[in-house]
Amino acid sequence: MSEERTAQPWAAVVLTLFPGMFPGPLGQSLIGQGLEEGLWTLETVDIRDFASDKHRSVDDTPFGGGPGMVMRADVVDTAIGDAVERHPGLPLVYLTPRGRPLDQDRVRDLARGPGVALVCGRYEGIDERVLQARGVEEISLGDFVLSSGEPAGMVLLDACIRLLPGVLGASESLEDESFEQGLLECPHYTRPQEWQGRAVPEVLLSGHHERIRAWKQDRAEEVTRIRRPDLWDKYLAAGKMEKD
Repeated sequence: MSEERTAQPWAAVVLTLFPGMFPGPLGQSLIGQGLEEGLWTLETVDIRDFASDKHRSVDDTPFGGGPGMVMRADVVDTAIGDAVERHPGLPLVYLTPRGRPLDQDRVRDLARGPGVALVCGRYEGIDERVLQARGVEEISLGDFVLSSGEPAGMVLLDACIRLLPGVLGASESLEDESFEQGLLECPHYTRPQEWQGRAVPEVLLSGHHERIRAWKQDRAEEVTRIRRPDLWDKYLAAGKMEKD
């Protein structure tokens, strides 16, 4: 990433019914080390703290009938308002299967900003009115359903935090990853040189940097064309394919 960041660490604010789920895997490995070093910060907001009754109720039956429960607009809105007041300027994101599919472009945009405030749903979801009133961005990880928004939120945070300067170390390691050039990543190999009758491609042992670069480019194009024709079509449309 070439953009210079401000002195403030990247802020992750998570509105959840289960604050104990965090940091979870985000507290491990290099991302966890980045948290310890102050490269990013994590705050969990327990939505139940903003309920108005003694039972700390956050949900109710849906109007119009149907299975399950819906998280109340008044409770969720109060929680969001508290977070927005203390962290002005953070984009509000709600993880939901009906949202816009998350892609690397949006991840990069979020990573360049001051952070993100994630609203994690539960049950059948959140009352539509608070999403509209607060202008919450709805994001989906894919065409599948999880039991709650917390696991999805961890995925989004992981994708963003690893792009922050200093978290993964050398920025060059990010340049050849899937989606960075509009392609899936090429195959990788390490020792042993031969394993169960399968040898490492000779070109990778040649020491010829230009041939290796061309091989990696060819394999990335091949795997993208076969596995992700949607990405391949975008790649061709952008005119990025190398000429012979």
